[in-house]
Amino acid sequence: MKDQEEEKELIRTVARISRYTICIALIAVACIGILIFSLVRNSQTVSNTSGVKPATNTTSVVAGASAGTAQHPIPADAWKAPDDSTIPSGKTGDAIRYGRELVAHTARYFGPKGSVATISNGMNCQNCHLDAGRRLFGNSYAGFISSYPKLSNRSGRVAQPAERIAECFERSLAGKAPDTSGKEVQAMLAYMKWLGEKVKKGEKLFGSATGKLPYMESAANPVKGREVYLMKCQNCHGANGEGVLAADKSSYTYPPLWGKHSYNDGAGMYRLTNFAGFVKNNMPFGATYQNPQLTDEEAWNVAAFVNSQPRPHKDQHRDWTNLNKKPIDFPFGPYIDSFSEKQHKFGPFKPINDAQKALTNIKS
Repeated sequence: MKDQEEEKELIRTVARISRYTICIALIAVACIGILIFSLVRNSQTVSNTSGVKPATNTTSVVAGASAGTAQHPIPADAWKAPDDSTIPSGKTGDAIRYGRELVAHTARYFGPKGSVATISNGMNCQNCHLDAGRRLFGNSYAGFISSYPKLSNRSGRVAQPAERIAECFERSLAGKAPDTSGKEVQAMLAYMKWLGEKVKKGEKLFGSATGKLPYMESAANPVKGREVYLMKCQNCHGANGEGVLAADKSSYTYPPLWGKHSYNDGAGMYRLTNFAGFVKNNMPFGATYQNPQLTDEEAWNVAAFVNSQPRPHKDQHRDWTNLNKKPIDFPFGPYIDSFSEKQHKFGPFKPINDAQKALTNIKS
């Protein structure tokens, strides 16, 4: 009898333990279910309140941009380069096609081994004006012809489009000005006129320049920029910014970013607000305005690193004689404000901008 009672008690104990185990397991499953439901709901809430709306009538956005980068649609009515089929026949068409060739492969004609003249550093116009001036936020030529003649704040006089091309040879191509009445410059002008033939004078174009990034609260940091350069840029532009020569050894597949064959310190890319916007919307290879690969801070910093490296110098003592028109990121004094050349080069730019606005209002 005693053995039977002990056996029954053992069975009752096992049954109680089993019930407790089942209860604990059910509670654990319920808790996990509640946690999963909460995470899903929170994720949906963040998605619905992020302010990002589905794109409508815009270029689609591809997923996969780096963390911290924003993706931007392009308006349906944004400027688009004309199709090649619209190039007219005859001498006009020949000039347009030759002009495009000169923009795309400038070094073949004007570089150190140029067939027309040897007056430039080996870079091509399209190194700064991407896709031969046809890319949005890549310094397109869309509104170039329609904006001239115009008063140049840099020179202080009314300039013609051919003069602006000559300036690019002297600054971005770190060379000498070509004959502005010659066949080559006139062909380049014909090409640019064809690109912007539907653009009216004074028309505001989406993405016609490089884009301007919001000012950072602190100065752009060349040391941090070097880290970005080594990770994202050196594969194309070289560890020492030397670029990659093309197979013909007369031009560059990927242009040098500093050194004697790069743009000089009088070029537009030497101004940080220009270069940072260009980098953000076009670099590294494959990046676009819609799908950038760098954060704003990375773009500012890598631009600061590149522009802190040695490059040819250009005498600019006659530039921006009207100090009220001098850009806040022009790194050579004098200025209407009391900020240093270093801050004018690397920022922070907002205090400079605010101070100049106040000074301008006082003078007016």
